[in-house]
Amino acid sequence: MQLSRRIRPRRVAALASVTALTLAVSTSAGTGRPTAGSTAAGPVAMARGSAFGPCMISGRHAVQMSEGVPTATGYSRSTGTVRALTLMVDFPDAPGPGNALDRFHEFFPQTQQWFRTASYGRLDYRPETPVPHWLRMPKAFKAYGIERGAPFDPGYRDLVQDIVSAADPKVDFRDYDFLNVLITPNAGPSALDTVLSVTFAGNTEAPVADGVPVANASFVYSRQDDGSGSYDKTGYRVLPHENGHVFGLPDLYTQEGGGAVGHWDIMSEDWGANNDLLGWHKWKLGWLDAGQVGCATARGTTEYTLTPLARPGGPKLVFVPLSGGTGYAVELRTREGNDEAVCRPGVLVYRVDADVDTGMGPVTVYDSHRDSGGCTRSPNVHAELSDAPFTPGETFKDPKRGIRIAVEGTDMAGNYRVAVTRR
Repeated sequence: MQLSRRIRPRRVAALASVTALTLAVSTSAGTGRPTAGSTAAGPVAMARGSAFGPCMISGRHAVQMSEGVPTATGYSRSTGTVRALTLMVDFPDAPGPGNALDRFHEFFPQTQQWFRTASYGRLDYRPETPVPHWLRMPKAFKAYGIERGAPFDPGYRDLVQDIVSAADPKVDFRDYDFLNVLITPNAGPSALDTVLSVTFAGNTEAPVADGVPVANASFVYSRQDDGSGSYDKTGYRVLPHENGHVFGLPDLYTQEGGGAVGHWDIMSEDWGANNDLLGWHKWKLGWLDAGQVGCATARGTTEYTLTPLARPGGPKLVFVPLSGGTGYAVELRTREGNDEAVCRPGVLVYRVDADVDTGMGPVTVYDSHRDSGGCTRSPNVHAELSDAPFTPGETFKDPKRGIRIAVEGTDMAGNYRVAVTRR
């Protein structure tokens, strides 16, 4: 049975009231460094009154981890150097097997390399392990009662406080942008049964260490193996997914386990074959410049050139706004970089909705070959969307809104020409 059917979707909650807690939302670790929302990276630097204004969609204040731009303040910076405190933790009833640094190397340097490639070198991700051995917790893992609930329930609060107490003699928490906790993989259920891995933050009642709240942390539990025997190559990818929340990105899978995005973004499917982030997310994170994004607002037909998303430089994204909160994004995905497993290269068209909560389907990829069964047989990939991209001669149409996106051709360099028509 495929992992995607056996895994319970990661649960997401939001800090919407006094009693609600935020899961998969994160703030800066109190280092005094600017957060992503306070820098001039990416769309943050663009005025809403500029030509990009109509494409800077935004969601309602209550939306959890909105896809709107710019990303709200309170998340870790996603450009420049970020320092990730990384701790390996075990328990009396689940002692860590072997050397703790073996657990560290399940995720690094792969995670660093993934972010370096995805960001075109704009994110300098530095994992630091000031405690190179297992941090033994004072209680058995079962005693904490860790389940798929929201963080900072009594069990999580006790676990975080015990981690802080164990690490504090050798760690100054003020020196880091966020925290990675790599739990010994023999604690808790197998990832084939349920995924406990989670990122949380944003709660003012978070435990405090060195005067700052530990309110920005990614926890990784059992080994997320897709059953294909490829864990050594792909198992690390759960951490870039969880760290994506630290930078303000939402879950793109749905709570019912649906595949609205498939394998086109690591915030959708983070197991199995490699895949990059959507161009929209790269823009949100400040990895694309204004000159690499086209805002298609003009009536009539406008032509654009798209270069492969995996390659540095060149135009990468066209956005067709439909309202102040939603629109269509258009980008070129090819078999290279973090997209090495793409089975059908072409122009990906998807809808972004800033008014849809994380885990509820804020992005929908449109399938150019519906009901085809897809073009991949990679384990645990939603195959139906694997052949979603449009190729030369194919057209996406939204007759109700008078939108037409036609793929007109390619050039010798592998770039694609698209024509956007607004009635």
